[in-house]
Amino acid sequence: MKVLVAGVGNVFFSDDGFGSEVARRLLADPGALPASVDVVDVGIRGMHLAYQVLDGYEALVVVDAAAHIDDGAAGEPGTLTLVEHDLAAATGDAAFDPHGMEPDAVLELVGALARGVGEGGVDRVLVLGCVPADVGAGMGLSPPVAAAVDEAVDTVGRIVERLIEHRPFTEVGAS
Repeated sequence: MKVLVAGVGNVFFSDDGFGSEVARRLLADPGALPASVDVVDVGIRGMHLAYQVLDGYEALVVVDAAAHIDDGAAGEPGTLTLVEHDLAAATGDAAFDPHGMEPDAVLELVGALARGVGEGGVDRVLVLGCVPADVGAGMGLSPPVAAAVDEAVDTVGRIVERLIEHRPFTEVGAS
């Protein structure tokens, strides 16, 4: 199974850099994930992620700071949440900023590009979010979010394992 793990976020806005830090840690340990898994730190380059996905992946795991997922409270800062993005719900209405990183807009663009070129895309999208404590201007993660990075790295490994083995997801921390 070909999987793309994408760390997203803006490192100049404190905890918004969470996804980038997780990607950086995964990239620093090339043996951490199977060879069929690509890891990228896309930061805020949504267009880069859209074109990367056109290489064709069965699954995309987006790692990002997320205060609320599916309009619900996600918990205390540093709490990890895993949700599956509903690709079938795409409306084509999301505004895309080529210099920004709104995941819904990127996924809408991926669908449009894939339809246009007749190839590529992704079959399944999972979002591993971390509740931020601070997304104001500044560099560095807050203590609770920094403490969640190692857990997120381990969780990405478990997610990839389950995807490859076609096992269901019951909760983020499940083994």
